[in-house]
Amino acid sequence: MDQFLFFLVAFLAVASAVYFVFARNPLYAILSLIVTMFSIAGMYILLNAQFLAIIQIIVYAGAIMVLFLYILMMLNLNKQDESKKNNTLKFVGVFTAGLLLIGVLGVFRGVQDNHVVVENVDKGVGLTKNLGRLLFNEYVLPFELASILILAGIVGAVLIGKKDL
Repeated sequence: MDQFLFFLVAFLAVASAVYFVFARNPLYAILSLIVTMFSIAGMYILLNAQFLAIIQIIVYAGAIMVLFLYILMMLNLNKQDESKKNNTLKFVGVFTAGLLLIGVLGVFRGVQDNHVVVENVDKGVGLTKNLGRLLFNEYVLPFELASILILAGIVGAVLIGKKDL
């Protein structure tokens, strides 16, 4: 059942990513990219990486996609601008996708044995509790230095944004 769900979510991710590439309307393209991000988060959950799934939803599907939608609305794209673009980039994209397909086929050709042994899998890998224990015990100094760096960036952004300070 888990494998069926994984392949279903993976198919949804690939289908929405392909729609993102070939969509004519930029708004529909960004919405399909949001579906792709949620599908990838679903794959993380199926792989027992809950923390990565939550970060995927908050950072990518939340913040980055809202930023993309805001920029799209600010650009105010219309049909006249789309007709001026040439097809050279489409040909380069198709050529690159063909190279990627050749690489993936080479990888599948090299795989001899496609069964996975799941008997010795540690069920605690990927849990948020283990990640928190590791961050606050072994890596507490780099974690705190990163938080100070982020705080300095936030203060700098506020100072740049404020005119009356």
